[in-house]
Amino acid sequence: MKSSIKSKDKIIRRSVAIPSQLLEEIHKVTEPALRTNFNRLVVTALRDYSARKKEEAFEKKMAQMAADPAIRSEMGQISVEFSIAERDGLTRD
Repeated sequence: MKSSIKSKDKIIRRSVAIPSQLLEEIHKVTEPALRTNFNRLVVTALRDYSARKKEEAFEKKMAQMAADPAIRSEMGQISVEFSIAERDGLTRD
């Protein structure tokens, strides 16, 4: 079985206190391979959390760019310039 942690990654051990109700909920929805390996479950959950936060930050930046008047103006100009090329090679037959 391949380890999901890269060999060059430094392992840091932490102790956590988790409410029993949360553990019961997680046990009900977790795939069997992760139910028996709590460390893998935590690593998987933290990676998912990190990926989700990065995606949220990217979406927020994209929304800010979309709302920026200077960027909207530039995109409008680019659209006008490309609208001419969109018809290249097409005939009205």
